[in-house]
Order: sequence, then C-alpha cells, then structure tokens
Amino acid sequence: MITAVPQTDIPRPSLAPRRLSNYFEEGGRTLASWLLTTDHKRIGLLYLYSIIVYFIIAAFAAALIRIELITPAGDLVTSETYNKLFTIHGTLMVWFFLIPSVPAVLGNFVLPLMLGARDVAFPKLNLLSWYLFNLGGLMALYAVAFGGADTGWTFYTPYSSTYSHSHVVTMAAGVFIAGFGSILTGLNFIITIHKMRAPGLTWFRLPLFVWSLYSTSVILVLATPVLAMTLALMSLERIWGLGVFDPKLGGDPVLFQHLFWFYSHPAVYIMILPGMGVVSELIPCFSRKPIFGYHFIAFSSVAIAVLGFLVWGHHMFVSSESIYAGLVFSLLSYLVAVPSAIKVFNWTMTMYRGRIYLSTPFLYALGFIGLFTIGGLTGLFLAALGVDVHVHGTYFIIAHFHYIMVGGMVTAFMGGLHYWWPKITGRLYPENLGRLAALIMFIGFNLTFFPQFVVGYLGMPRRYHSYAPEFQIYNVLSTAGASILGIGYLLPLIYFIWSLKHGRRAPSNPWKATGLEWQTSSPPPKHNFHETPVVTEEPYQYSPVPEQRLIYG
Repeated sequence: MITAVPQTDIPRPSLAPRRLSNYFEEGGRTLASWLLTTDHKRIGLLYLYSIIVYFIIAAFAAALIRIELITPAGDLVTSETYNKLFTIHGTLMVWFFLIPSVPAVLGNFVLPLMLGARDVAFPKLNLLSWYLFNLGGLMALYAVAFGGADTGWTFYTPYSSTYSHSHVVTMAAGVFIAGFGSILTGLNFIITIHKMRAPGLTWFRLPLFVWSLYSTSVILVLATPVLAMTLALMSLERIWGLGVFDPKLGGDPVLFQHLFWFYSHPAVYIMILPGMGVVSELIPCFSRKPIFGYHFIAFSSVAIAVLGFLVWGHHMFVSSESIYAGLVFSLLSYLVAVPSAIKVFNWTMTMYRGRIYLSTPFLYALGFIGLFTIGGLTGLFLAALGVDVHVHGTYFIIAHFHYIMVGGMVTAFMGGLHYWWPKITGRLYPENLGRLAALIMFIGFNLTFFPQFVVGYLGMPRRYHSYAPEFQIYNVLSTAGASILGIGYLLPLIYFIWSLKHGRRAPSNPWKATGLEWQTSSPPPKHNFHETPVVTEEPYQYSPVPEQRLIYG
C-alpha cells in the first residue's frame, strides 16, 4: 500500500542557514569570469542559458505550426514556409535542446558532486564543448535568420543534397559542429567516472544517474562521428556534386537513411537515458525507500546503449528493406523494450509500500513514467511491420516520438531541475506553484499529442500544412493543448527567476536525500568539498521513520 504524506505533516524551515562562500562568488562576478570559467558548475549553467534560447525559438516555430493547423486550408503560411518551420522546430529541439539538456546541464553540474570529485577530468575541454555547441547553434540560427532550411530535421537526400534551394549546408554545418561538443562531453564524462570517484565509491555504489550518464556518453562517443560523416558527405554532394546519395550522380539515397538512423536511433537513447537516470534518483528519494533492483536498473542502462546500435533498420520498413531484414529489426526492436520495461517495473516496485512525498520533482517523475510508458507501448506497435506500414509517415509517428522525447525527456529534465535547483542556487522555489506547473504540463501534453495518435491512425500524413476537413477537430484539440502546455513551460521559468532573489535559503539537504551532492553546502563551494568524502555505505539507504522530513519553499 502506498501512503501519501499530507502537506500539513511537512514543516517549513524557521531560520535560513548561514550563507557560505560558493562558486557564484569565488569565481568572480564579471562576464569574462563566466566566459572563461573551467568550473563544471558554471559551465552547466552556461549550457542552461543556451538551451533556453534555442528552446524558445523552437517553441515559437511549433506555435506557428499549431496555429496553421487549426483550419484545414493552408491559410497562414505557404507550404514552403511551413516546411521551414518544422525543420527549424525539429533541428533546434533535437540537437540544441533535447540532446544537451540533461547531460550537459544537470550532468555537468552534479556528476562531479555525485562522485565526490572537485571537477570533471578535463575542465578546459568542458568549456570548449560549450563553445562548440554554441558555434553550431549560431550557424543554425544564421540559417534560420536568412530563410532557414526546408528538408526536415532528418535532411533526407537527394532533396537535401541536390534539389532544395534553402540553407541546408549552413544548418547541417551547425549540427556538425555541435556534435563535436557532444563528443567532448561524452569523453569527459567517461574519464571522470572511471578515474575520479571518491574513495569507497565502487561501481555498484554509484548513483543510477551516473550509470545513465555513462551509458549515454558511450553512445555520444561512438555514434556522433557517424552523423558527422553523413552530414559531411551530404554537404559535399550538394556543393561539389560528389555522387554519394543522388541516383542521378550514381549514388544511393537509402545509404543516407542507413547512416543517418545508425546515429539517430541511438540518439533517441542519448535523449531518454539521462532522463531515466533522473527518475531513478527521484523515485527512491520521495518514496523514502531504497531503489528496487539496483543492479537490474544499472545493467538495463548498459543494455539499452548496446541494443540501441542494432535497431536502426526499423525506421526503414518501407524504404526498400528486404522482408527478412525487416523481421530481424522488428525482433530487435521488441528486445530493446525489455530493459526499458525493467526500469518501469522497478520504479513501480520502489514506490510500493513507500512513504510517498508528493513534491514537485516526484510529480514530474510520475508524469515521466506515465508518458514514457505510453510512448514505449506505441513504439512496440511501430516495431510490428504490418502496423508500421499503415502508420508510417502519419501523425501517429509524431505522437509516439513526442511522448518519448517531450513527454519523457522534457518531463524528466524539469523534474531534475526542480530536484537540484536548491543545490544549484541555494534557493527554494514556491512548492505549490511547482505542483501546479507539473499538473498543467501533464494535462497540456496529453491534450496536445494524444489526439495525434487517433488522427494519424485515421491516415492524416505529417508535414502537410493543409489536410482533409474531417481531421480538423483533432488538430483543434492539439492546438488547444499546446496552449496549455506553453503555460506549463512558462510558469517554472517565472518562479525560478523569482526564487533567485526572493526564494527562501535552501539548507544543504532539503530533500533528506543520500547522494554525495547533498553532503556539501547549497550552493556548493567552488571546489565542491572542503575535504574529499569517503563512501562507506550502499546507495539509496533511506530511513522510513517519521522524522525524515522534507523542507519546502
């Protein structure tokens, strides 16, 4: 039986703790001190500021798309402009928000703290990764400012390499450069986890968030070069007519799909694995129980990383793939769902008979489990050849992808940001507003994307700015849901900014959590710990006794 602790049972702090010298002060307050910093905590915040900019631009493009689709006729923008809008939305969201959000923001900030380390292994490379990321982002924004690309975020050839008259090379170059920033981040995390753990922090005492970051980093290092090579070949064909993908030049367009999806399906796990790691931290903390099946969750992250490299072909069931190859990729696609299901089962068992605290981070974790489960189950539909042929290229795909990436990844990112916000800033946010934002986001997301499963199954193709009138009711519901979802995203931005000045001071461990990051001050000092911590206990050893209280802002 799961019991929820009422709000009246959770006392508020009476006195704020004494303010300690922290990385905000010790590193200097000038702009140069931030732009030249090698402090992993500041670099994590620099990533946060950057991805917010890209998210806002991508969200604006999505808003225009949803407004266009209120009516069946393409009466707001032209078909060419509509193509550019969904290309801008997809490219910025995938490569400049979803991929870096949890690893580069939360991972950069908390990974060394979780390991008991002073910083990452290569602080200067860490800063270089941020500069490469933003150089790529500026090139993508340059392409947006001067007309954008119209190929979709997948850059499918031969249209992208030969026939499009938009800024394809500039947009692709931005993704190409940002990818090297991801490689440096992944390499840095791998070395840091191997070499900089505190004494006593063995592999099976690592937080599960660290396991997820490790698996994600392996994918980043191994898969991203394939994307770089693919985009480089596409650009060479476009600029110099090198025959690689265009049949008129002796190329093969299906080769592009093989190369692109060999990266892009593991990229799905680059986006979702860190979110799973965040949820694996939130569930035991707010259930006041040790995580159920620690070893299974840890190894399931590794299994997802390995199997993710073997299932790219399920994106190509209708792209001249043989029936025998399709059967193999279908089976592998079912297999990759097993470790994900293990995680969901273990999270559920952790909550069973737990002492549940309905905090804001926990509500986001619950939202993640529900939305990710729907996205994962519909992914099994797409793994079946017969169903995939029917819904391929429809809004069913759009709904499935967003349930995984937005419903899953963004919800987990918001949960992690709320969880570690007191540690990052030393301030508490208004808890009631946090709960309200989580509820609004959950309702708005489902109203936006669940109707797209229905309209997609009925046959509405994606990437069309005009459609049959019988599909209008579903698109009106989606646009209404997007409006609610936008409020759910805007509200945390407002109260987070408010909390920086007016929020109550956070103690070192407001959640009564057990990780090393909660054993130092909030915010942490510049070098994280005044003395190197020594780990002597297993992780997630929460006490269920009533005196374990949480402190809210």
